[in-house]
Parts: sequence; C-alpha cells; structure tokens
Amino acid sequence: MTSSLPPLPPLFFSLAFLFLSLAQGLIPKCDTPEHGSTLRVLHVYSPCSPFRPSEPLSWEESVLQMQAKDQARLQFLSSLVAGKSVVPIASGRQVIQSPTYIVRATIGTPPQTMLMAMDTSNDAAWIPCTGCVGCSSAVFDPVKSTTFKTLNCQAAQCKQVPNPTCGGSSCSFNMTYGSSSIAANLSQDTVKLATDDVPGYTFGCIQKSTGSSVPPQGLLGLGRGPLSLLSQTQNLYQSTFSYCLPSFKSPNFSGSLRLGPIGQPKRIKYTQLLRNPRRSSLYYVNLIAIRVGRRVVDIPPSALAFNPVTGAGTIFDSGVVFTRLVQPAYIAVRDAYRKRVGNATVSSLGGFDTCYSVPIASPTITFMFTGMNVTLPPDNLLIHSTAGGITCLAMAAAPDNVNSILNVIANMQQQNHRVLFDVPNSRLGVARELCT
Repeated sequence: MTSSLPPLPPLFFSLAFLFLSLAQGLIPKCDTPEHGSTLRVLHVYSPCSPFRPSEPLSWEESVLQMQAKDQARLQFLSSLVAGKSVVPIASGRQVIQSPTYIVRATIGTPPQTMLMAMDTSNDAAWIPCTGCVGCSSAVFDPVKSTTFKTLNCQAAQCKQVPNPTCGGSSCSFNMTYGSSSIAANLSQDTVKLATDDVPGYTFGCIQKSTGSSVPPQGLLGLGRGPLSLLSQTQNLYQSTFSYCLPSFKSPNFSGSLRLGPIGQPKRIKYTQLLRNPRRSSLYYVNLIAIRVGRRVVDIPPSALAFNPVTGAGTIFDSGVVFTRLVQPAYIAVRDAYRKRVGNATVSSLGGFDTCYSVPIASPTITFMFTGMNVTLPPDNLLIHSTAGGITCLAMAAAPDNVNSILNVIANMQQQNHRVLFDVPNSRLGVARELCT
C-alpha cells in the first residue's frame, strides 16, 4: 500500500537556515518583555543565545554533534535510573553538551540576568558564582545582592542535596552531571521568573566545575524532587507547568514555558504519570504500543514495561534531542517504517540507520500511551539535510554502552506540541501547538 502524502519539505535541521535567516534580517527581538508566569524558551542555537556556535556547522557535523551530546545525556539518565553516579566519557566533537533549551531568569537584589538550561530530569537549580574555577565568564555575584545568603548545615535543605559536606558552618555539595562534576555552596536568594518574584529560592552556588556538560549559566530543575522549582513554588504554581518547544526550522527558535495552572490548555489529552520511588524526579509514563501508519508494531511487552525496581520504562525528557527506544522496540519500529516507505535504498549517518537520498512519502508514527495517543507528523520524525538531500528517521536504539532499559521521548519529537505536567493530578498531557 503506498502513501499519498506529498514529498517532504526540507527540514532545515542544520544551522544553515539560522544563518540564512540572520543574513536576511530576520533577527528576532531578543529582549522582548515576558508576561505573567510565561517565560520565553530559546534553543541553545537560537540567534538570541550566547551559546550558539561561532562558526556555522555543516549539516552532518551538527547532526553528529547533537548525537554525541545525546550519548552523554543518555548516560546521565541511565546513571539516575541505576542509582549510581556514572561519569561518562564525553566525545571530543562537542561544542556544548548542556540541555537544548534555555530560559531567562533574574537572581538577586538588584537583579542579575542568567540564561538557565531547562531540565525536566533534574531537581536542584544551580548557577556559577563569582570566583568559580572552571565556569564560564557569565557568573552571578552574590556580593552585589542584598538578599543573598548561604545556608548552614542545620538547614533542612542540606539533607536534600547529593553528597552534602560541612566546611565551617556552610553546607556544600558535590554532584555529577553528564560528563561533568560540580562543587557548590547551598544558597538562597530572590529569583524572578517572567513577572513572578520567588523570595528565598534555594540553589547551588557553583564554586568549581569540571568537564563540558555543565550548562554555562546554570540550570533550572523542573523535576519532581524536594529542591525542584515545583516543590519550592508549590503555593505559587501548584506543581503545574507546560512548555512548547520550538522546531529546529523556526528562525528564532522561540517557544514558551508556562508556570502554574492559569492559561493551560483546556482541550488536551492526558496519560497517567507513574511513580518510581527510587527516581522520583523522572517523569515516567506508560507507553503501551507504537503504530507506524495505521498498523500497530509487534513489540515484546517487556521492552515497554514499567519496572520501578530496575528503572525500566518510558520517560519524557527535555534534554535528549532524538527519541531512543530500547533495542527490541526500536528494531521493530524501524523495520515497520522501512517496509512502509517501500523500495528506496537505506543508508546510515552517524547513529541513524534509516536514511534516504531520494524524497520519500513518510508514514506517521503514533506513540500509544494509557489514555492518550500522540501522532507525529514528518516534521517531528525526519531530519533533512539542506544540501545533500539526505533524509533520516530521527530516532535510534538506546546505546549499548549504557543501562539500556529506558525509552526516552525526546525534544525533537515533542517540538510544536504543548506538553503539560500536572503533578498534583499525576498526569501528563500533550496537545498540538505551533510554538513559534
């Protein structure tokens, strides 16, 4: 049966489109004021991001770089699932390994602006502070803030950070993140998100950083643990937030992070959030089947099953770029996809093993969760080179060298959808939305 879909429009995954946009004067307004409890979400390669590469990369180079970044991210997630601190070996190809999307926050009195990476699989916020060894040049200066204070060892929060230590009276902690490690002092100050002031916000003031995974201006943890944004702003935001991640195609790469129940979509389908007591911050959901076109793929149930003891199952994550499925699930989906596309010759690029050098009519792929189906159009499934005419299915098997028991629904597959995290009602919702 052949699909009647039209040939794919080029998906300008590479940075070429970005630099073309800049050349044509489509420079976005980078300092537009934010309203209410909605923050602007920027891709790290956005024209408004100071972290974009100074030299445009070729399409192949940018794909390989994002894949390398994903490997480190997957190892970080696997170490969380395994309950071990694993420091993976980073690839030398990478310019930046931090999560893909950033938001603007101000910290202190008077406010100092920081661009913080958004991470749904992490809890604590942390930012580089003055005097930090191994940090980027953009740091927060506690001395300039009249509302800053360090927390002592008696503070309840000192028991909630990983590996706390007490030097003098202040509480410090050490943690690994991707291929990096950080040492930070537990601190408090006023954080402003859009127009909302959050006084006495607890975060790590980084004193030392090694490796290349630490987001240059800090991290905002959107997980479910005790020191996350949700836990610290429970009265303000009722542990509810949503984001819409912009597509790689959009010239200004700008989406939104909406905090609190106000203004969230009314027409949205939900699936239940599952609790893993050993890894309480991760957003597990029950993926029950996957459809390619109209046909449900034959996947061994064990490949999708949730197991809180081993950490197996499926999570939504804002930091991994390309969806990873455990090997038996991926092979079944890939084979069904190739069969549906037909006789075109398949090649590989980096970690992608289903690439075509001719235009293809792509079937949709539907993730079937308890209570909710999410059908992905070609824009969420395919990366398409601007020059060489190569199109690849933007998914892969979970890498062999990590604890490969986790299916990760990644940010490319979430783009141009509103993803709503409603923790009090223990549910996650997805609705189509053009984010840009």
